[in-house]
Amino acid sequence: MYQDMKKLYWWPNMKADITTYVSKCLTYAKVKDEHQRPSGLLEQPKIPEWKWDNITMDFVTKLPKSSQGYDTIWVIVDRLTKSTIFTPIRDTDPMDKLARIYLKEVVTRHEIPVSIIIDRDLSYHASIKAAPFEALYGRKCPFVGPKLEKLKSSVQNQFKRLSRK
Repeated sequence: MYQDMKKLYWWPNMKADITTYVSKCLTYAKVKDEHQRPSGLLEQPKIPEWKWDNITMDFVTKLPKSSQGYDTIWVIVDRLTKSTIFTPIRDTDPMDKLARIYLKEVVTRHEIPVSIIIDRDLSYHASIKAAPFEALYGRKCPFVGPKLEKLKSSVQNQFKRLSRK
């Protein structure tokens, strides 16, 4: 649309204005072409055979800072027993510290898991938490299931309720 408009008109910040207008246009949203391949069917992860063989993990972020400066909770869940490890961390903790925490909290207590399912998003935490999995297993992490998302939102709600009191 911008290419057509610039032949006839011009005003300061024209491209940004047109982009904003088009992004809010319901007609355009209905008729625009999809430039992505269809995502395909979701795969149900296999049921684990042994405790702590398969885990899921995620970060609950943007929490109020604690007295020790923690503002994030690292949630690690065993998929078979639903046992959970809640580890307070700082948003700025480097990768090597997270790896040491992972080794201390999971590997030393339960051995190295066969698989780790991690929520993939575009945040800083998503980019750093894929690294230990790839270092240990040599492949990218699969997606997280809805149960971990439900637990994550429950933890966030409980934490917000407690911080208001």
